[in-house]
Amino acid sequence: MKPSNETMLSFYQQLGRVFYGIADADGTVRLNEVNKLYIVVKEYWLPLEATFDQFDTDAAYQIEIVFSWLYENDWHEGDTLKKFGEYLKEHPRLFTEKNRQLIYDTAEKIAESFHGFNKKETTFLHELSSLLKY
Repeated sequence: MKPSNETMLSFYQQLGRVFYGIADADGTVRLNEVNKLYIVVKEYWLPLEATFDQFDTDAAYQIEIVFSWLYENDWHEGDTLKKFGEYLKEHPRLFTEKNRQLIYDTAEKIAESFHGFNKKETTFLHELSSLLKY
């Protein structure tokens, strides 16, 4: 059974928080990280599946929308991965092997987009990997 549009919108919103979390892991979100997210969303997340929001926009853009809102509001969510882990447990069917790999790869690309990985980003990636059992 295919997940509902609401479920998929929620999925992409959660990913926006996770990807913002890796960008903000060191306390500063850099333009390189924002640009990398936009590139990865367009290249990998938009073609993934065909869910649309109420405005007939690809639901995967929710990743960018949430990320941008958090960025513009200088948001610092300390428990991003805890909330993501809870969401993962509530919706395990959304987290196929392909999706798990793409989530990790996206976070890794964002982290390495500004002078490689720092200690806080490495810790975030390790915790994300544990949640995804990757």
